[in-house]
Amino acid sequence: MDIKILGPGCSKCKETFKVVSKVVEENGVDARVTKVEDIVEIMSYNVMGTPAVVVDGTVKIKGHVPSSDEVKKAIGI
Repeated sequence: MDIKILGPGCSKCKETFKVVSKVVEENGVDARVTKVEDIVEIMSYNVMGTPAVVVDGTVKIKGHVPSSDEVKKAIGI
């Protein structure tokens, strides 16, 4: 599974990265979590509000820091 956190590097984006990484680690999910800070790449996902969470190329969460339960739902656990 490929999970991308889209955001310019703001505090909410960093917190989203932490939440997603923690859920992946705690649940033994086989996933690669990466941060995308390039504005052109972020715009290619048609996301205007960050942070956003992209799972295997599909935007699942955008515009807020997700809860652990929200991340679990987005990645299907």
